[in-house]
Amino acid sequence: MRNPLAMVAAASLLGTVALTGCAKASHDGTSSDGGPTRITMWTHSAGNPGELAVYKKIIDDFNASQSKYEVVQQNFPQGSYNDAVTAAAAARNLPCLIDMDGPIMPNWAWAGYLQPLGLPTGLTDSLLPTTVGTYRGTVYSAGYWDAALALFARKSVLEKNGIRIPTVEQPWNRTEFDAAIGKLKDSGYRTPLDLGAADKGEWWSYAYSPMLQSAGGDEIDRTGLKSAAGALDGPDSVAFFTWFQQVFKNGWANGNGPVGNQNFIDDKVALSYTGVWNAKDALDKVGSDLLVLPPVDFGKGPKIGGGSWQWGISTGCGKAQSEGARAYLEFSFQDKYLTEFADSQVVIPATAGATAASTYFGQDGALRQFAVLAQKFALARPATPGYPVVSTSFEKAAKDIMNGADVKSTLDAAVKAIDSDIKSNNGYGN
Repeated sequence: MRNPLAMVAAASLLGTVALTGCAKASHDGTSSDGGPTRITMWTHSAGNPGELAVYKKIIDDFNASQSKYEVVQQNFPQGSYNDAVTAAAAARNLPCLIDMDGPIMPNWAWAGYLQPLGLPTGLTDSLLPTTVGTYRGTVYSAGYWDAALALFARKSVLEKNGIRIPTVEQPWNRTEFDAAIGKLKDSGYRTPLDLGAADKGEWWSYAYSPMLQSAGGDEIDRTGLKSAAGALDGPDSVAFFTWFQQVFKNGWANGNGPVGNQNFIDDKVALSYTGVWNAKDALDKVGSDLLVLPPVDFGKGPKIGGGSWQWGISTGCGKAQSEGARAYLEFSFQDKYLTEFADSQVVIPATAGATAASTYFGQDGALRQFAVLAQKFALARPATPGYPVVSTSFEKAAKDIMNGADVKSTLDAAVKAIDSDIKSNNGYGN
């Protein structure tokens, strides 16, 4: 299984100058001996044998199913993948098929790395909305799966302390959540809640901006994506981050770590805000006592982050190669492959059919709740080329507030950083 969060901040280097007219990729082309047209596919999945095994099966099946195209896979470690794409784009040498973390896609589309995906609407409409990457009304990417966040708890602990078990239909509101944490602290948990605050990078935006949205704020004003003013520093955001800061001041949570879910496994915390990637281990260790709870409703309905790794076609892909790349992608979205990804990686399948067939996420699956949460509550992060700066500015502000900084002035500084980047890039075309 894997943590699907990428180092989105690395993409901030990608959007400084928009590229135009990317040359045809030298990786790809019609064979000189009249053989199949070669289509190169880059992944970030080196070091993940389970995921690579599914890709190998899809590629072998596709190549065997026809003689017009040959897909060839090249794998990079996640840590160096974005740099490889950046270098290839600068050299006008992108392969045809590239994968990308969902929030990076608008930056790459704006920078000229990607062409419209061009898959049948019936296919993209059948996918979880957060697995489809849309920028300025055009679909540029689509993914086989998504991740989801939830609160982990032990049923026995909540029942012992007289705490109502929340449901998707009736989640905890903030008042109930605060009361539950208080009871759990009084019962003997020194730090009852693990919010994952020892983590860094994209986790902060992915995990906490949906909470902010649930409270009525946001990282940026999404109506025009031209400014963060009023969204990130407005009254609802100030109120949310005042609460967020108080959680740490009260000793309900801390940022000491460890990263992951070990404190919950060891029963050092009663509640853990974490992702599906930690669910199988929790299930193995906690068993039938494990509860996967919905997110807290901070006033505007429960929200969780969505949008993970997705596939796109580069502008370096010629006409014949692009047709082959689309044929491959359409072939690859068969339910059977999506179910294999889901059950080998413990991720949520993008289609209803694949979900129904999944051992973990099907109707009787032990992790079915994650599929429900993804369908009902998941939100994509802001579809702006400036998202890398939005994410890093949000992370800095939230960490500073956690550590005691003045809430309003810290949010004002984050707005200034985000708006300055938007202005310096001429509004990113908005």
